[in-house]
Amino acid sequence: MKEIAEKFQKFGVVPVVVLEDTKDAVPLATALVEGGLPCAEVTFRTEAAEESIRFMAEQFPEMLVGAGTVLTTEQVDAAVGAGAKFIVSPGFDPKIVDYCLEKDIPVFPGCITPSEVAQAVKRGLKVVKFFPAEPAGGISMIKAMAAPYTGIRFMPTGGINAKNLEDYLSCEKILCCGGSWMVKGDLVKAGEFDKIRELTAEAKKLADSIRK
Repeated sequence: MKEIAEKFQKFGVVPVVVLEDTKDAVPLATALVEGGLPCAEVTFRTEAAEESIRFMAEQFPEMLVGAGTVLTTEQVDAAVGAGAKFIVSPGFDPKIVDYCLEKDIPVFPGCITPSEVAQAVKRGLKVVKFFPAEPAGGISMIKAMAAPYTGIRFMPTGGINAKNLEDYLSCEKILCCGGSWMVKGDLVKAGEFDKIRELTAEAKKLADSIRK
C-alpha cells in the first residue's frame, strides 16, 4: 500500500479510464506510458474492464494498473486475478475494504464525510478517495475534513481537469488526483491515441510544475 501511494504521489495524476472494447486497452496503455503516466484506474463499469486490465498488465508489467468503481468482493477477485495492483471503490463499503485488507490488496475507498474517514482511520488506512470531488465541495471540503484527521491524505476524483488541478495538488493533503480529461471516451473510441499521449504528457508536465 505504501509503495503504491508513493508512486501515486510521484505521478500526481492518475488517469481514470473507461474502456468499452478490449482492443483499445493496449494502445491506450501505450499512450499513457509514452506520455509519462504509466498508471491507470480502469473502471469496472464495462464488460471489457477485466480483460482490458489483463491486457494492460501483461503488455506493461511495470505499469501501475488498478480497478476502479469496484462494488463487490467478486469484482475484487476478478480485477486482481486479471492483474490489478490496487482497488478503488466509489464509496466506503466495509465489506470490500475489510476483504482487501485481509488479503493484503491495496484499497482506496471513497470517503466524503468525517464518519467515513473515521472508518478508514479505524482500519489503519492512510489514503482514501474523495468522490465526487467537485460536487462534494472540492478542495475546501477536503481541507476542512482533513483538519481533525491529520494522518489521512486524499485522492480526489470527479470534476478535476487541467484548469483546477493546481487547486488540489498545491494542498499537502492531496496525494494525487484522478482525472479523465486526458483519456476521454470519445478520444478512445475514435482511436486518437496520439492525442491521448499528448494530453497525458501535458497533464504530467502540469502536475510536475505545480509540485516542483
